[in-house]
Amino acid sequence: MRLEKKATVVSTSVAGLLVIMKMTVGILSGSIAVLASAIDSFLDLIVSLFNFFALNTAEAAPNEDFNFGKGKMEPLAAVIEGTVISLSALFILYEALQKIINPQEMLYMSESIVVMFISIIITLLLVMFLNYVANKTNNLVIKADALHYKTDIFSNAAVLVAIGLVALTDEQIIDAVIGLGIAIYMIYSAIPIIKEGLLMLLDAALPEEDVEKIQAAITKHNAVTDYHFLTTRESGSHIFISVHAVFNVTISLYDAHLVADKIENEWRNLFPDKKVHALVHMDPYDDSEINKEEGKY
Repeated sequence: MRLEKKATVVSTSVAGLLVIMKMTVGILSGSIAVLASAIDSFLDLIVSLFNFFALNTAEAAPNEDFNFGKGKMEPLAAVIEGTVISLSALFILYEALQKIINPQEMLYMSESIVVMFISIIITLLLVMFLNYVANKTNNLVIKADALHYKTDIFSNAAVLVAIGLVALTDEQIIDAVIGLGIAIYMIYSAIPIIKEGLLMLLDAALPEEDVEKIQAAITKHNAVTDYHFLTTRESGSHIFISVHAVFNVTISLYDAHLVADKIENEWRNLFPDKKVHALVHMDPYDDSEINKEEGKY
């Protein structure tokens, strides 16, 4: 089992445990902040299950129907995760406003404090593990999951503070205000996840610094006199790079092919944690203007 898939199994198990703990205390205490955290953990559970499915689907081998595989399941999962975070935040926002309008007294505050403290410790350990996996694999799904659970640490800490302040001051509105802040923070944290996933789904080019490295791998070879139509895109754990490299008309096809192979291998070495699909089209002259006029590129 891939490390990324193991990470989703771990996050799913942790989310299930947190749901049981928080939901029980949230219902008994009547705390909006704790209930909001329980709902967030329940959505974490659903998202982690979907992430496992997405990673399992994304690594399927290409076939006649999907010639490039199903790598885009990974950014799709990230977009869905960001959307789920945003929707759950809106629900928490609604519940918080309802409690501000109609205040309700919190119960079982000692139990709530213990549960939220334990939740913070468990979530912190999970985030450390997910960050390790994300750094090792550079997987967008795991990065999104790590960011999601990182926001949970702050939201859980905010809930813990809210319960403590309510216990000290008996001001029930504090619980609702903290819940309001958690909802806003969740929406704010979801935006980068959705943005990155959408850019990948829309086949956005690789970052400028990566493109510069790709270009340098082409220009370092003296046999290449020029190049054009350099295109890049990323799809989950796959990277696609293609270019038209111009060679002197006197070079043999064999020698030109050797240079093209070297360029493609150098591209692969630039992204050791990704599966790089490299293609160098060999031109005996610069045909970029002709191709543009014919509408090919």
